[in-house]
Amino acid sequence: MRKTKIVCTIGPASESEEMIEKLINAGMNVARLNFSHGSHEEHKGRIDTIRKVAKRLDKIVAILLDTKGPEIRTHNMKDGIIELERGNEVIVSMNEVEGTPEKFSVTYENLINDVQVGSYILLDDGLIELQVKDIDHAKKEVKCDILNSGELKNKKGVNLPGVRVSLPGITEKDAEDIRFGIKENVDFIAASFVRRPSDVLEIREILEEQKANISVFPKLKTKKVLIILRKFLKCLMV
Repeated sequence: MRKTKIVCTIGPASESEEMIEKLINAGMNVARLNFSHGSHEEHKGRIDTIRKVAKRLDKIVAILLDTKGPEIRTHNMKDGIIELERGNEVIVSMNEVEGTPEKFSVTYENLINDVQVGSYILLDDGLIELQVKDIDHAKKEVKCDILNSGELKNKKGVNLPGVRVSLPGITEKDAEDIRFGIKENVDFIAASFVRRPSDVLEIREILEEQKANISVFPKLKTKKVLIILRKFLKCLMV
């Protein structure tokens, strides 16, 4: 039996019985459900379809619940997209505004308290890099230098490398989604945007409350969490 597994995301474009059958026959071992999108009703429908098709084909396909996690994103931009040019300045606001090349806003109001002058802010998976130049707490604005040019669209991810972010380990939505997953007997939980071992322990506490035996996969995406990888491994072996 091969140890490497093939994980496929099942969503609106791939949720039909016909498509799921093709994916299973092509070698899909794990069906990933992205809980950043969709309702519990929609995900239950996908789970039922996956299990129905897998049973018909006499195949074992695991279900993986991928949490949304405590992410930071930009708000919407004017006309859906703005151009940020290297060498210019841009203001990151804690108050929601329609984004322009001069100012845009983010979903995380405490960003202004977590960063300091010199901190880096990465937009859209690091495609655009900003560096904090000035912080105005009265206006709830962070002025940044743009270090490289790029297009910024609506609701793109924001990362703060090297910054101790005060976001919660898991959100209330994550907790509700995990309880739903327990009810539906999912096989795995992928924990998004984890930053410290206690984030994993919060998930394990929910599982223990419900007496659920579900494996947790922390998604480690920053240099900081890799440095403390040994501590994460201890949490997983509890």
